[in-house]
Amino acid sequence: MFYRGLSVALIVPCYNEEAAIAKVIRDFRIAMPELQIYVFDNNSSDRTKEIALLEGANVLHVALPGKGNVVRRMAADVDADIYVMVDGDATYDAPSVGPMVDKLIDEHLDMVVGCRETSPELSGAAYRHGHQWGNRLFTQTVLRIFGGSFTDMLSGYRVFSRRFLKSTPLMSRGFEIETELTVNALELRVPYGEVMTPYGARLEGSESKLSTYRDGFRILWAIGRLFTHERPLSFFGMVAVLLAAFAIGLAIPLITEFLAVGLVPRFPTAVLCASLMICAALSFFAGLILDNVVRGRQEVKRLAYLSYPPPKSA
Repeated sequence: MFYRGLSVALIVPCYNEEAAIAKVIRDFRIAMPELQIYVFDNNSSDRTKEIALLEGANVLHVALPGKGNVVRRMAADVDADIYVMVDGDATYDAPSVGPMVDKLIDEHLDMVVGCRETSPELSGAAYRHGHQWGNRLFTQTVLRIFGGSFTDMLSGYRVFSRRFLKSTPLMSRGFEIETELTVNALELRVPYGEVMTPYGARLEGSESKLSTYRDGFRILWAIGRLFTHERPLSFFGMVAVLLAAFAIGLAIPLITEFLAVGLVPRFPTAVLCASLMICAALSFFAGLILDNVVRGRQEVKRLAYLSYPPPKSA
């Protein structure tokens, strides 16, 4: 079946979601009957796989643990014009899938993010205040580094075009996958959009797999890693400036003393200053070289992106 002449795949990463997976499949099938539903089971120890099969979904197994590994297999194994990614915990709003897919098609976008909003009475239970604060912090950090205008960078509810998902090399292993998808969209400068979507609490018997501190640290580490990989000149330029400033701060007393008496009594400090300035220069030139490498890599990704046609409705 086709939606507006295009094949649309729902891809659901799952780990121990037997309490919620049936509701996810049923709700999205009602919201958009044309969906081809794929459940990617990530070594679940409960009945997630059996329930998904009973509900008529296509179930694929991913042995490597971590949401990033699951999403990477999704991009490789599923063939469709448009991809809808949603978590298997039944917290995201299924009826929003129509407006999100329509927005991607009508506005010729490559990614649409479902931004989570909760009612005041469910805010703490459905979307913990600490998680909301962390999401805002990480989102603003990414926007300050890479630009853009995302509201909910860590949302697991997204719609992708085929050309974006198939041409984006994904390397993340865990929950930092949303960060990588966001940064890739910003660096490739592909058109993206957002749709506000209701966000609800988990069903009884369903437990969150997100570890606040461990996964928060992994997301922060991913932001730093992407900063060095995608903006090496900025990163190594900052290192060069810090080293040069430290060297100059140590050198000022030496220069003042040399001008006064014509001697350099603290010779080890002078050697340290010279060494720091050499390291600063090396850091700056390393940034220049790596910046050219990144530019070449981005050109290859852009060519891969352009090799796929854009989604066009009938």
